[in-house]
Order: sequence, then C-alpha cells, then structure tokens
Amino acid sequence: MPIATPEIYAEMIDRAKAGKFAYPAVNITSSSTVTAAIQGFAEAESDGIIQVSVGGAEYASGSTIKDRITGSLALAAYATEVAKNYSVNIALHTDHCVKKNLESWVRPLLALEAEQVKKGLNPTFQSHMFDGSDIPLDENLVIAAELLELSQAARTILEIEVGVVGGEEDGHVAEINEKLYTTAEDGLATVKALGAGEKGRYLTALTFGNVHGVYKPGAVKLRPSILADIQKAVGDEIGKANPFDLVFHGGSGSTAEEIAEAVDNGVIKMNIDTDTQYAYSRPVAGHFFTNYDGVLKVDGEVGNKKAYDPRAWGKLAEAGMAQRIIEASQQLRSAGNKMR
Repeated sequence: MPIATPEIYAEMIDRAKAGKFAYPAVNITSSSTVTAAIQGFAEAESDGIIQVSVGGAEYASGSTIKDRITGSLALAAYATEVAKNYSVNIALHTDHCVKKNLESWVRPLLALEAEQVKKGLNPTFQSHMFDGSDIPLDENLVIAAELLELSQAARTILEIEVGVVGGEEDGHVAEINEKLYTTAEDGLATVKALGAGEKGRYLTALTFGNVHGVYKPGAVKLRPSILADIQKAVGDEIGKANPFDLVFHGGSGSTAEEIAEAVDNGVIKMNIDTDTQYAYSRPVAGHFFTNYDGVLKVDGEVGNKKAYDPRAWGKLAEAGMAQRIIEASQQLRSAGNKMR
C-alpha cells in the first residue's frame, strides 16, 4: 500500500484508541532497516509507524555529509516506494527533535510539507515530534502551540513530550530522577495551551518513569497507573474521557504487564529502537563468527564471496529485526489488526 495519507493516519490512531492497542514505532537509519521494519509489520499483519531521529537522518544522508533534511527525505522516498508492495499501512514520523534542532530540521520539513499541501499533494511525513523535555514546561508548550499551528497547515500531526524521559537518546541526556513522572497539573497545562483536538490533533508522551537505553526487565521503575490518573483528572476537568492520544517512550526492558497497562490507559504508539537495533545486529555477528574463514581471507586464502556478500548477512539482519517487530506488535495487540 502507499504510505498512509493524513486521513488514514488519523483513522489508524482512532482504531488503536478504540480497540486498546498500540502501534510499534520503529526507528530507521538506512534502506535496509526500512525494508526490515515494513517486512515485520506485514508479517505481523499490523499497520505501523517508522520514524527517523536527527542522528539517523544525518547518517542516512551519508556519514561524511550529515545533512538531516537530505537524510530524512531520502529515507521517506525509499519507504514510499517500497511500502507499495506490502499490504499494511505505514506512517512516517520524525522523532525527538529538541529545541536546538527545530530550525535546521522540523521547521524546514513542515514548511516543505505546507507547500506540498498547497499544491494538492500529501505531506512527506505524517507526524513530527517536538521534544521540549529539556526546557521549562511553559516554554515547551508555547513552542508546541506554534508548531501545532504549523502542523495544521502541513496536514501533519504533532507529537510532544510532557515530562522527562531519562537516559540518552541521540546525544540528549536526561537524569533519572523524580522529573520522570508527569503530573496531572502538567496534563491540565497541556490542554490549556494546546486544546483537546479543536486546535489540531497531537500525540502526547507523558512520562511514567521511562528511560532510554538498555535495561534488564525490572531495572526501570515504571508506573503506568500515572497515565490513567492524568487521563481521568484532565478528562473530568474538560468533560472528555481519555483526552490524550499517548506515546510510550523508553520502553526497552519493560515487562509485558507494564506494556499492557500502558496500552489500557491510552497509549497508541510505543517507540521501539534499542531492541530492534540489537535484533538487526545480532544475526550479523552470528554470521561473521560462524563463517569467519569465509568473510575473512585467513592464512592467505581468498575467503568465500557468498559469505561476505552484504546480501547474505543483510537478509539475516532484516529477518531478525522483522521478527522483533512481530513480537512488539503482538505485545501491543496491533498484530492482526491492520485496517485493510
């Protein structure tokens, strides 16, 4: 299918919220990881979201070039062509744009997409994330309100973060402390600034102990009940049940029970990056260790072209990543729930 239109993306979110399931949102960095991600969604019979970070975009443009706009558009163009051959809906998203990167990344993309819309075209991306977690909430919401207006012109959805996700993501580091837990007051301030849909749709990453990076199950102290508390407090105040479309960041190492509770409380998108990176790399390591005398020219021999051909280990990497996406889709209940 073609990449999701704005209407299809909105329908995907509506279906997830009504059906209490969530879409894995998988970070991509290359044509190979794009293929792996879409393959995984197709095999799971799940619609899904693929997303690019600023570092991923720079890498995709050429590791010696590091042009985040070029890389973003290149990945989107590849995904747009490849997705046509698969029977699931795929949305494109830019992930974790902090304030200092807005002018060189998300704002230019939104301007480009606004021009596309003026010409009667669909925007390249379906949503963009502004990560204002490293600035005061008041400033975060002022910028978010401006970006929400720009998103309307571009027919895209804005994702914001209210609270702080600990650990490290693309060079942005946050301490692991009490700021990891969003409050009901934060939720109310968000609705006051951005509305509850009447000013434009947005996704909200409320934090409940989330931490980026690699952790064993149980090491991260998640409290998904916070999401239900905030949904109720804000919903009671504005007269709208479950007002937020929620995003789960920093989910590596989460237990199945924690994931299920988060989805029950309104999460419709869960970012999957650390786990899929490992799932992509592990089969490659296995191939190289097992076939070391084929991928290396040992003792003056010539090696084995079939072993070091990038397609040989690339297929294994893609299959490993796809399998991890199937597992995520099953955990998040999106497996078997593709729209059409």
